[in-house]
This record gives sequence, C-alpha cells and structure tokens, in this order.
Amino acid sequence: MLIARQKKQENIAEYIIYMYQIEDLIRAHKFDLDSIMENVVKPQLPDDSFVNQYRNWYQELIESMQTSRIQKKGHLPELNEIMIEISYLHNTLINMTKDEKYIGVFERATPYIDEFKEKSDLKDKNQLEVAFHALYMKLLLRLQKKEISSETEEAFDSMRVMIAYLARAYHKMKSGDLDFLQN
Repeated sequence: MLIARQKKQENIAEYIIYMYQIEDLIRAHKFDLDSIMENVVKPQLPDDSFVNQYRNWYQELIESMQTSRIQKKGHLPELNEIMIEISYLHNTLINMTKDEKYIGVFERATPYIDEFKEKSDLKDKNQLEVAFHALYMKLLLRLQKKEISSETEEAFDSMRVMIAYLARAYHKMKSGDLDFLQN
C-alpha cells in the first residue's frame, strides 16, 4: 500500500508493474485476505500500526478484482485507465508533437515488442501493454533467479527505455509541466 502510493507518485511505470505483481499475489492466495495478511503483509511490517490500513487496501483490491471479473487474468480498472492515458500520450508524442527522441526509442523497441507479442499470449494487446507485460516478465524471471540471455536483456532494455520515457512524460503531463507545443 505504501509502496504502491509512493510508486504512483514517483514512477507510473513502476507502479503498474508493482500492481501487476499485487494482482498475481492476490490470485496466488486465492483471494483469501487472511492468508495475504498472515503470509505476506504481517511478516514485512515492523509493528502492527499499519495492519488495518493494509487489510482495507487489500480488501478493496480483492473486491475490485472480483467485481471486474478478473480472478484469473486481466487488470484492475484503475490500471486499465492509466494504460489508456499512457496510450493517448504515446500517440500524441508520435503523431501530434512528433517527438523525435521518443519516436527513436519507440522504433528501437518495436521489433522486440512485436517479437515478444508473437511468442506470448498477448496477441490481443497493443504494443505498450505488451512492453509492460514483458518488463513484468523480466521481474518474475529475476525473482525466480533465472538466467536472462544478453539478447533478451537487450530487448528488455529497449522496452525499459521506451517505458521510462513515457513515465517521465506522463508525470509531466499530470503535473501540467508537459508542453505539447514544444517537445
């Protein structure tokens, strides 16, 4: 909860990937709030002062996932809304402001995104969603201590650079500091 709040304020891309992990954690615990609290939350807290806040936060996420019927796969409505905003920003940077730097990082990442999309179960997703899922997959591989080849690392890195650019632009946009007339 506290980590999510901080990531949302500081780096929207990290927030999205973190929340993908939280969704999977909830699924792994079969939407059992008590199990999440006992096995995940309480062991990480220095004291019990935040227990109720975490319980309420996880309860709201569980209810939202159940209401949205994303028990097996899919993402929270809030994450989908953020992805829509990021997609609009992406399209604006490419088609309206013609941001050359962003176009360059996007073009470098595109072949890797398309290759990942072809090899994955994400054929119905747009390129940005595929890139976020690829970076989430990298996190999972690292957590499992699996080796990542240099070619795959290069692909992940190109997507990371693209997503990082979008994340910075997103925060500028949300704070009113992004001037679409002058990129």
